[in-house]
Amino acid sequence: MSHHHATADLAQIATITASPAQTRVDRNFGLPTGLYVGTVVSYLAFLGMMSALFMTGELAIPMVIFTFFIVMAFGLCGLWTRMQPENSTAPLSWGQFSNRGIVTATGPLTAWEATAQVLLLPVLIVFWGVCIAVIVALT
Repeated sequence: MSHHHATADLAQIATITASPAQTRVDRNFGLPTGLYVGTVVSYLAFLGMMSALFMTGELAIPMVIFTFFIVMAFGLCGLWTRMQPENSTAPLSWGQFSNRGIVTATGPLTAWEATAQVLLLPVLIVFWGVCIAVIVALT
């Protein structure tokens, strides 16, 4: 239940400060930006291939919607890293990434292993699109 406290009582137990407390915020995903760009490019390449192969009037709106969702999903993450309060960390450079690797919940990964994990699905989807394009070209 709620209970009313008088202002004088609150003044005795509460300390009010004029300046907000500084908060250290880490919104870094721990990987170089190029890996995220590679993921987005792979997904958009697949949509581009499918659009080129099967584009009809009926598919124009779904392709635009798919593209919008991909761009917004990754764009929102990019905006989140720039939110206030200021992000105190920057993404790893390629040199730092190749020297240090990253630490995941299952243990440390080298740069090559982390890159393989991040880009495996997008590259397989592009490969799937290429296979579909070959099948369409041969039929």
